[in-house]
Amino acid sequence: MAQRLSRQEFDVDVNYHRFGLQEDDDALLPVPYPDDFEYGQFLQVFPGRLDLFSAGHSHAARLVAEVWDSRPEEVDPAHNWEVLEEASLTVPYGELAIWDTGRTEDIVNLGGGGDWGVRAASSGRAEVARITEQAGTAEGVEQYLLQFWPLR
Repeated sequence: MAQRLSRQEFDVDVNYHRFGLQEDDDALLPVPYPDDFEYGQFLQVFPGRLDLFSAGHSHAARLVAEVWDSRPEEVDPAHNWEVLEEASLTVPYGELAIWDTGRTEDIVNLGGGGDWGVRAASSGRAEVARITEQAGTAEGVEQYLLQFWPLR
């Protein structure tokens, strides 16, 4: 059974429907954030980088990042996740800086470089789209869960 090794929570400033995580030393990346961001694609993976597409234009989202020792069980269905995708990510060192309107000081520490599985889930998407279209901004309505585990 998979064991969770760490859990971190962050507030992310979504701008132009996007935010990302990428290796802290971005000089190692062939395509740094936000280059080649694809509008409308929920989860996009590049070497050392993950991009996430938000349903709202500009708002503050909640991000939970978890690191597991192996692939975790399915996410809690009671949470009402609206979208869920999995991918694999290769990172040199495993320290992922969060990028929203620019590089933040927030780091997701995977515990080492290599190949990682990632599951991305999001909820509150329909509501944040409605709110940002009507009021222009929202706070904590859209939520993200990123679960990482080593691929062996």
